[in-house]
Amino acid sequence: MSIKAKLDTDVKTALKSKDAAAVSALRLLINAINNEELKGRDKLDDAAVIGVLSTQAKQRRESIEAFENAGRTELAEKEKRELEIILNYLPKQLSSEELEKLVDEAVAETGATAPKDMGKVMKILKPKTAGRADGKVVSEKVKEKLS
Repeated sequence: MSIKAKLDTDVKTALKSKDAAAVSALRLLINAINNEELKGRDKLDDAAVIGVLSTQAKQRRESIEAFENAGRTELAEKEKRELEIILNYLPKQLSSEELEKLVDEAVAETGATAPKDMGKVMKILKPKTAGRADGKVVSEKVKEKLS
């Protein structure tokens, strides 16, 4: 079953169980996917759907941080709930050790030695970490390694 089909099924389940928060979050995800399909005029495959979900997760993380800094804990909690739902549809997130290993491999593969080589390393890492790690975290790990 594709991720989009699973989202559709889960919306129906959430509607039946009267879980308003889940229904709202799942509908937002489906709308984001549909908007991307409209932009490209074709159906998205699972890899593209994961990209959309990763973007949505990143937006939630940024919102949580902003709401917490502003003292709006009730809105931060709502965003955290939505983030939990999104993470259910993304591949298992990489642990710090797994990410470190991938960074080491990519640095060795490219022969990168200085921060100016970061683009080469990121080009190799991006497909391996897509949907499994936040790009900001990956970028920070590469910067650490090349500094």
